[in-house]
Amino acid sequence: MPKKRISLGKRVDSARSAIQTMDHERLVGRVVSVRGLVVDVAGLRNAAAVGDRVEVVAREGAQVVGEVIGFHGDRVEVMTYHPVDGLSGGMPVSLLGRQQSDLFPSDCWLGRVIDPLGNPIDKNGPMLRGPKPFAPRPAPPDANIRGRVGPPIELGVRALDLFATCREGQRLGLFAGSGVGKSTLLSMLTRGTACDVVVLALVGERGREVREFMEDDLGLDGLARAVVVVATSDTPPLMRRQCAYTATTIAEFFRDQGKSVLLLMDSVTRFCLALREIGLSLGEPPATRGYPPSVFAELPKLLERAGPGLEMAHRRTGQITGLFTVLVEGDDHNEPVADAVRGILDGHVVMERRIAESGRYPAIDVLRSLSRLASTCLNEQQTTLIRRARAILSLHADMIDMVRLGAYRAGTDTLVDEAIRLTPAIESALRQGRHERSSFGQAFTQLAGILGAQHGT
Repeated sequence: MPKKRISLGKRVDSARSAIQTMDHERLVGRVVSVRGLVVDVAGLRNAAAVGDRVEVVAREGAQVVGEVIGFHGDRVEVMTYHPVDGLSGGMPVSLLGRQQSDLFPSDCWLGRVIDPLGNPIDKNGPMLRGPKPFAPRPAPPDANIRGRVGPPIELGVRALDLFATCREGQRLGLFAGSGVGKSTLLSMLTRGTACDVVVLALVGERGREVREFMEDDLGLDGLARAVVVVATSDTPPLMRRQCAYTATTIAEFFRDQGKSVLLLMDSVTRFCLALREIGLSLGEPPATRGYPPSVFAELPKLLERAGPGLEMAHRRTGQITGLFTVLVEGDDHNEPVADAVRGILDGHVVMERRIAESGRYPAIDVLRSLSRLASTCLNEQQTTLIRRARAILSLHADMIDMVRLGAYRAGTDTLVDEAIRLTPAIESALRQGRHERSSFGQAFTQLAGILGAQHGT
């Protein structure tokens, strides 16, 4: 993507912010031991707190950033954002100032690809800092004073706009196995959703696929209004965990400006796997399928940050519409992470391998997908239309085996005959090309035409 021209004023503000947050003095400890992913540090026990960042000076002056994750006796337990190769006993460990862990998002971050620490990885020059610090892990907005969800939001995907209608500030889970078109659907949402800003978190993504996704799926148009945060699968668990936090913090920055933000996270499962690695390294007992209890305590803290912002009297309340993918293991939609996420979010979208194998993309199983807020934003005619379409698809699914076996004769049941005639047209309407965008009105008009033709309307 071509470099943006940035005004002198913004460059000055960025430099001023960097100077104001510089550490004037640092406390220094020493590396005592390295146990797997955990680095034990002596000398900082009375000064460090969980969540503080430290900096280890490794061989040849390399600076390795880490985070305090616990204490053991008089030792501080640290995990690093980079591999621990090259660390040895006695190396100095500096305790960084509290603001060194904060993010300073800016409007200039649009169109950029960054790592979870806020550093650019797209070779388009340095990142300018905004004037205001944002904590990477704040508490979700107070439930008593946060705004209400907004009007329906066009996602640009017919299957979702029709059968999982979403409102601004709603949170949906996208449940899919591997290889069913999840990344392609995310790129369609990035380009087609009617929002102001898109923040995309690629948590534990395959390194080979990042550039392909950016150039082939996302494209220049999708990237222009997006901020992409990437932590590949080969990075340490702390970096993968931080990817989700950083992306949500950036979304909160734009939300606080009163904007409509689409937060896409791929995937929550890999975020939980990173939490599992961290918890087991600290000695937590594995509880459910190897996941320690802290994983399920941390999930709502992350997911609840999406949604409406605090209600503002003088301006429009910003919204974060969240779509969080869940990579179901072995296509088991009731595995622990999927079950926990489904209970927190406001709806779920199921992508089915069987549908992908039939050649219909996006491979969304509309009968198993549900938006809990759809009934609050559809009018009576639209609600009736969707109910009728669901009934037709459900009846067809129940009878298709009998039809194929020749056990059903046409004319026996008018409803079954209708389902057999109309289902192919509905399935055709749900098929959509990766670069095709559909509006909310077009989707309902097309479905009404399919169902209305049968009734002569």
